[in-house]
This record gives sequence, C-alpha cells and structure tokens, in this order.
Amino acid sequence: MLPGMVARPRVAIVGAGNFGSALALALRRAGYEIDAVLARARGKSSQGKSLRRARRLARQVGGRGVTDLSEVRAELIWFCVPDAEIARAAAALAGKIEWEGRIVFHSSGALASDELGVLRRRGAAVASVHPMMTFVRGTYLLRSQNTLAEVSFAVEGDAAAVRVARRVVKDLGGRAYSIRKEDKAAYHAWGTFASPLLTALLATSEQVAGLAGVRRKAARQRMIPILQQTLANYAEFGAAGGFSGPIVRGDVDTVKRHLGVLRGTPAAEVYWALAKAALRYLPAKNKSALKRILDSSRE
Repeated sequence: MLPGMVARPRVAIVGAGNFGSALALALRRAGYEIDAVLARARGKSSQGKSLRRARRLARQVGGRGVTDLSEVRAELIWFCVPDAEIARAAAALAGKIEWEGRIVFHSSGALASDELGVLRRRGAAVASVHPMMTFVRGTYLLRSQNTLAEVSFAVEGDAAAVRVARRVVKDLGGRAYSIRKEDKAAYHAWGTFASPLLTALLATSEQVAGLAGVRRKAARQRMIPILQQTLANYAEFGAAGGFSGPIVRGDVDTVKRHLGVLRGTPAAEVYWALAKAALRYLPAKNKSALKRILDSSRE
C-alpha cells in the first residue's frame, strides 16, 4: 500500500463493459467502495449509451455514473477498456485530476503496465492486473455468484501498485502471481487457446454434428456431458491421462474415415491441426502410420 492509503481504497472503474461490470460487482461484494463508474466513448451516439450503461452499473454497486474524472475521489483507478483504448484513455484523462499518490490498473492480458506510462510520469503507481477468466454478457448479471473466486491474476508493474493488486486479488478470492512484461503476449495467447479458441472448436463441432444430421441446438445439448467429463478428466489426470479416442488407440482406419467425411469442409483443417498437435504432445499408438495418413490428406 502507499503511505496513508486505507486497507481497502475507494475504486473508480473506467468502462462498464463485461469485465468492468463483473469486476465492480465482485469488488462491492468484497467490501470495496465503488466511488464511480466512468463512461468512455468517442462518438456522441455511443457516449449516451456508454453513460447509461455506466449509470446502471453504478446504481448496482452504490457508486456514481460519471463522464468527468474530476468528480472522482477514488484512490484506485481501474481501466477496463479495450486494449487499443488504454493508452489513449490514460492520455485523455491525464490532466483531469492529480495523480500523485494514486494507484492505477489496467486489465489487458496482452499489454504491459507501460500503457499507463503517461500516468506513471504524473506520479501514479501503475500495474497490469489480468484475470485468467472469460466474461460474456450475462455472466456478471448473476449477482450472487463470485465470478472471480479461485481465478488466477497475472500481475506486473510498479512495486507499490503490485502490492495493492495482490491485496485486492486476495480480497476477491483470487490468486495473484507475477508475470514479466515480455511474457504477456504469450500469456494472452495461452488464455486465447483456453477459452475463445476452445469456443471456436465447439462451434466447429456443431458443424460436424450437422454432417451427422444433428441440428446445432441438439448438438450443443448432447455434447455437454462429454465436455464436462473431458474437463473433469483433464483436471484430475492432466492432458496425457485424460486423452481418449482413436488417436491414443492408434486406430488408423477410423482416423482415415474421419478425414474422408470431413474432406472439403473448414472442419477438416481444424481436425488436421489438432490431430497433429495430439501426435506431438499426447500419447498415441501407431504414430508413424497416423502421421502418414494425416500428411497424405493434405496432398
């Protein structure tokens, strides 16, 4: 903590999107005072929508929805805006208040705390604080659910800001760990594989279900049990111990049939890439024969 800062500083959230909303609700449940939710928008039409959203969130957490940072009394300012907007938003707000003695976070997974450099030069202690979690509209509306409990947060930045970040994350029920600036792009790529690209795989799975005559909604419902068990197996036994199916068995003929029915579809590319990854990272019988089948399917 900075000298003179209370154990739980007042917080201002910049941006009321999916993560900003989930964060504000989680902080309020953890006993933090949400001083304000600051609307951020560039165009006049979007400004009105952004402000309405900020005010709606502020009512839920007992704060104020504002457009002027000079109205903010918070000791901790948390930027929850898209990556491309962080540096621009920080520069736009730099002259609005006194930054000396304040803590400032942003929550980009890919970008380092240096995006807030303009505020650091004005005396703020800054950090990037990113949760390894997905946030979509509707998640944060479950107000009784702590969406940040047990979540890992990657933290880097100025020592004073990192100390505050670790305390806040602990209060949220999460787990903070340090990350180097130069590792952030790879870290975010990892998170992208774990969630958005996994969702892309599920969308592809629905398309393959269509080849078997199963409609998308029914496919989603029927996949849930196997998906849940797959995640349970992965959690309990790791990737190698939780791997099943024709590749681990070395069933060349079945893989050949899969490639045949998928030929000419976008799903064929996904299958090929994942099967090649399985041969590289996971246990499998008949690896040489499986590799030849996969390679020949690309000719």
